Amino acid sequence: MKPAVTLAITRRVLLQLRRDHRTLALMLLVPCLLLTLLWWMFDRDELTFDRVGPPLLAMFPFIVMFLVTSVTTLRERSSGTLERLLSMPMHKLDFLVGYALAFGAVALVQALLAVGLTVGLLGLDIAGPLWALALVAVADAVLGAALGLFVSAFAETEFQAVQFMPALVIPQILLCGLFVPRDLLPDGLDLASDLLPLSYAVDAMQRLQATDGLSLDFWSDIAVVTGFVVTTIGLGAATLKRRTA
Repeated sequence: MKPAVTLAITRRVLLQLRRDHRTLALMLLVPCLLLTLLWWMFDRDELTFDRVGPPLLAMFPFIVMFLVTSVTTLRERSSGTLERLLSMPMHKLDFLVGYALAFGAVALVQALLAVGLTVGLLGLDIAGPLWALALVAVADAVLGAALGLFVSAFAETEFQAVQFMPALVIPQILLCGLFVPRDLLPDGLDLASDLLPLSYAVDAMQRLQATDGLSLDFWSDIAVVTGFVVTTIGLGAATLKRRTA
């Protein structure tokens, strides 16, 4: 990897996103709109919103970034842009890390908007520090971007890229502990939950709900999510193809 090349890719992606107003609105505004809808649904039950709000604050950015990144990367490959880029002195990791940094920057803005909305305007009550809440939201959004980069290597059309969502995203939503506490899941499903990265992001959010300090378990959850991101990007570099066959 060459830092200059990686940063050039990052700058290129950010310039593309700035010109694509619809995609930018999808990434920045849709999570805020969904959280507002959730608050509206529970306007007479603040305790329920305080319980489900933080996990969904991690989940919505994860879903949106997965969809946008998988489709965007596949478009780069199918249009021949990726092949032209890789014909230059550039490693696949430069491409993937550059994309991850660009979407990570968008994820930071996304998290700040979502946290500011939920805590400042919607009255979400969190015991832990707000910066830690934003940190988990950013980490989960980057995780979604990394998974999107990874699955784009196995899709030949944008429709196929979207089809990975029920295979990789929905099971994580069902088993992350939002609907049923993870320690109450049936045998087998609790093990599957332990292997899914979204579970640890939700665990981190729930720890911030319960205590005002940052425990070792919280940092362990962040480390697991970060490990999944690094591993997924590495696997993406190993499987990334230059063009759609």
